Amino acid sequence: MKLDLRVIALLLLIPLLDAMLLAVLATRLSFVAIVALVVLTALVGMLLVRAEGRRTLARLQKRIATGEMPTDELVDGGLLLIAGGMFLTPGLVTDFVAVLLTLPPTRYPLRLVVKRYVVTPYLDAKTGGFATGNVYTGGFPNDGSGPNPSDGDTIDMDSDEYRNVDSNE
Repeated sequence: MKLDLRVIALLLLIPLLDAMLLAVLATRLSFVAIVALVVLTALVGMLLVRAEGRRTLARLQKRIATGEMPTDELVDGGLLLIAGGMFLTPGLVTDFVAVLLTLPPTRYPLRLVVKRYVVTPYLDAKTGGFATGNVYTGGFPNDGSGPNPSDGDTIDMDSDEYRNVDSNE
């Protein structure tokens, strides 16, 4: 729940920072210069997203042709889609965040974060833990008859019993 509120706060903070930056620039530059700067950054950004999108699409098609799962390419495509929307939003802060989502050196760590906190939990929820191997393997869940993974218990594959990893046997 706290993570959701942080994401919402961040999404509300970005337009606020955009408005504050544009207000500061309005005191120093002319209206025409500010509009030209915002439009220019949006155009250059959209060209960058277009080029990266084509490169990502080519990598995706290559992975599919070889029979591999294009997980990284699909996450990159989603990040590029978000970046494209942010470039269309007028403002310099949104354009800066969109550049971070577009450039491959900064997109790689963002891709890892998205895979860890979005893709993996989604797959675990849909497959009951089989996607990552977090499968409950002893007794019925929550009835107290099986091992408790949070206590360091593991299953002894040679017998039907389980033992605690932390105990000195």
